[in-house]
Amino acid sequence: MSGEPPQLKGTVLVVDDDESIRKGLYWALNSDFRVLEASSRADAVELLQREKIDVVVSDLHLPPHLEDISEGLAIIQAARSTHPPVQAVVITGTSSKHAALDAVKHGAYGFFEKPFDADEVRHIISQAARMRRLEVENGRLRDELLNSRGFSHLIGGSHMLEKIVKHARAVAATSATVLITGENGTGKEMLARAIHEESPRAGASFIAVSCAALPESLIESELFGHEKGSFTSATQTRKGRFELADGGTLFLDEISDLSHTVQVKLLRVLQERNFERVGATKTMSVDIRLIAASNRDLEQEVEAGRFRRDLFYRLNVVPLLLPPLRTRREDIPLLAAHFVGKAAEKYQRSNLELEPVLIDALQEYEWPGNVRELENLIERLVVLTTGSKLGLEFLPDRMLRVLPDANSADETTLEGGVTALKRRMILRALESEGGSKVAAAKRLGISRSYLHRLISEFDL
Repeated sequence: MSGEPPQLKGTVLVVDDDESIRKGLYWALNSDFRVLEASSRADAVELLQREKIDVVVSDLHLPPHLEDISEGLAIIQAARSTHPPVQAVVITGTSSKHAALDAVKHGAYGFFEKPFDADEVRHIISQAARMRRLEVENGRLRDELLNSRGFSHLIGGSHMLEKIVKHARAVAATSATVLITGENGTGKEMLARAIHEESPRAGASFIAVSCAALPESLIESELFGHEKGSFTSATQTRKGRFELADGGTLFLDEISDLSHTVQVKLLRVLQERNFERVGATKTMSVDIRLIAASNRDLEQEVEAGRFRRDLFYRLNVVPLLLPPLRTRREDIPLLAAHFVGKAAEKYQRSNLELEPVLIDALQEYEWPGNVRELENLIERLVVLTTGSKLGLEFLPDRMLRVLPDANSADETTLEGGVTALKRRMILRALESEGGSKVAAAKRLGISRSYLHRLISEFDL
């Protein structure tokens, strides 16, 4: 009974004090599953602790408390308390449906009645086993996400990204100051955190500060700390971000937003590695690695007189320029698939696929918001799409671009190009599917009602 052919879908534990029921379930399931048996709660719990079980199938009325369902509920609780939880399906009599519904409220996946139908049992157990596999896979992905560090967070295989990562790896082993530039949404903080996590300072703090988000009146206090009573609202002494990052990494994002006054103080800290809290006379020293970032070209800011030249040279020891997403379009399918997995886990979806026509549209778009915009879009598609295929149905019109071979007169404007592209794609889908609207809608990744509406709108 315990042999496990390679094609088996998992292990099922059958719990019932009636041997004939156990044997009946064994013969119904053993062609698809490895089947274990137990006649009591104690035996069932012992097997749950010792064996790798996917689904428990249990009678609710078990000795020594046959008059109530406490023993059956205890088995469900034991199954669901494992990590990841084991799915539980309960066996009930026709007169005990209330008890079965109560078991479902306590976490059971479902139930079936005695006398049972073998096909029905196989179906519900297969569904429960599938749910267990999804939970195991989700747990594995969560663990990977929690345990992954450094540059493994940077998704893509383009030459441009690989070059940046190569340089970042080289600088990570040092304490050199790094200046990361790039458009909003390109992942500057993620790159800074990766450098920290792959550096000798990884065991210490990574402190991130958005210079653009801090009011001018508070930024000195936030960076350098303050003494109690140094200003009206300073009711107690407070450490600044420099102190909090001592031994680790301080990340100053949007550093071009700093005022000239704060730029002078920052330059001094970088030169001398010491500073005073606001309202203090005692000089403090810190050991930090500074990583700065800006969405502006700091050399242009220097020429315009908005950023100190000497501070720029202090920051620009190792410059890293993160390319915008539109210049590394070959990374878009990888990023999109990664974000689908992330959103699917968040919203408890499974088996989601990106339609090729959607990938084409994503690669045609210019992505002014870069990777952050792509992630937000994919999350929206996962939330709005009811089927398993993510297509064009919920894609904003602005993201549908004219194909390279477009040359018709009505495609000279963006609105006309979008309309022409939609019309052409619908015609191609209908032609490919022999005129079947059901198949064409599936091919395009849209609902049948939406396709009918477009057909009517375009007078096809």
